Amino acid sequence: QVQLQESGPGLVKPSQTLSLTCTVSGGSITTRNYAWSWIRQPPGKGLEWMGVIAYDGSTYYSPSLKSRTSISRDTSKNQFSLQLSSVTPEDTAVYYCARALWRFPRYECDYWGQGTQVTVSS
Repeated sequence: QVQLQESGPGLVKPSQTLSLTCTVSGGSITTRNYAWSWIRQPPGKGLEWMGVIAYDGSTYYSPSLKSRTSISRDTSKNQFSLQLSSVTPEDTAVYYCARALWRFPRYECDYWGQGTQVTVSS
């Protein structure tokens, strides 16, 4: 089975860059028709899709976060990463990585990491 696990610091200071890594096992991040997503959930709010890196390395971002977001991958380690720059306390959330079956127009997140809490505070 596919498993995903987020890792990275749980506390980030305002104005710094939030950096998380998702390690994938049980499936390759280069397998056709799959894409690898970052999603977050601020306290008391709903899920917010942040962006995705597809199996071919192409990236797509939420318009509201595009200017601050970068998703990259290391295929040799079967990992993909999130960088969110210039963070504020509004970026405090549980951050999830997830696999998506992506064959337009279908986009379905079928496997999720457990999530990791990131707090932005000085």
